[in-house]
Amino acid sequence: MYQEKLLLIPGPTPVHPRIVHSLSQPIVSHVSPPMVKDLKEALVNLKEIVFCDRGEAFIVAGAGTLAMEMALLNTVKQDERFLVLSQGFFGQRMADIGESFGIAHDVLQSPWGEVVRPEQLEEQLAAHDYAAVVSTHVDTATGACAPVKAYADILKGSDSLYVIDGVCATGGIEERMTEWGVDVILTAAQKCFGTPPGLAILVLSEAAMAKRQGMGSIPAYYSDLLRWLPIMKDPAKYFSTPCVNEIRAFAEACRIVLEEGMEERFVRHHRIALAFRTALEALGFQSFTHTENLSDTLSVMAYPGGVEDAAFRSTLAEKGVIVAGGLGEVAGKVFRMGHMGNLSFAQVEFAVAALEDTLTELGYAFEPRAGLAAAKKALFE
Repeated sequence: MYQEKLLLIPGPTPVHPRIVHSLSQPIVSHVSPPMVKDLKEALVNLKEIVFCDRGEAFIVAGAGTLAMEMALLNTVKQDERFLVLSQGFFGQRMADIGESFGIAHDVLQSPWGEVVRPEQLEEQLAAHDYAAVVSTHVDTATGACAPVKAYADILKGSDSLYVIDGVCATGGIEERMTEWGVDVILTAAQKCFGTPPGLAILVLSEAAMAKRQGMGSIPAYYSDLLRWLPIMKDPAKYFSTPCVNEIRAFAEACRIVLEEGMEERFVRHHRIALAFRTALEALGFQSFTHTENLSDTLSVMAYPGGVEDAAFRSTLAEKGVIVAGGLGEVAGKVFRMGHMGNLSFAQVEFAVAALEDTLTELGYAFEPRAGLAAAKKALFE
């Protein structure tokens, strides 16, 4: 019989039963009243989740990479230059998108496990002009959480639009768009929102929308936000057929986020992250990510001596928990554990118990239930 696994990878994340129910509803027309109602509500709620008082939200069939492409093509002209603040793998992806469309760019790349320091951004801005500055909030390869508010403070008063890639952060870590002066937040459905993959999601400030309005034609058709804007204003109109059930499920996910409350959701993500990391440290693991750059949505943990990557992850999967392997230079040396979305404290305890059972089966010595005790302390004390 199929045994459901607890999915603790950097995304997709576990799907709440209410969202599963939304996905299982009979298909409706993409311009029907139920679909129009859900899309309108999701757009309003999305802006509330990122604390955007003014601007436009977009929910489009696609993925996080499409959201990255849309953010870039709709804010930077062909003859302009943008700056990427890269904390790892996905900063380089944004640079690759720029390269694909022939848009000039520079990259400030931090060592893996660290972040680009705010003073580095200041120095770069003093030497060059940029149409936009793009930063990954949490990089899913390194687990590094960038100081996005500090970047925003530096960019205030500049002519550069500020774009945050929030794919592994939005809905789980604080992003205050209007207050901070952020111009674009791009994200996807399958991480902190806890819905299946399939949506590219963006929120643009008034300044970012004004920039797009003044750009004229861009090298895009499906990715052109001006083609989607009439649909976001009135979802009963048609441009391209949306993924109906996925959007309706995302609407339910946004309801869940706001019912919990944003501040409460941030605290829960922090507490769960602390529980997992203190549990793993009690078992002899160490964080690959530098302490000051730790994320509340993802942990990248280095193995202690005697624990082999493939054996660890496969045995843990047999115990009912799926985690991801390392990428690039840290492949085989670390595993990546996502802890975002709608995780419960009971699921955390289950996962830590499975970790301990896995280590016991692999013959690794540790103080019995040390990890579980540390996790419970972080969760409940």
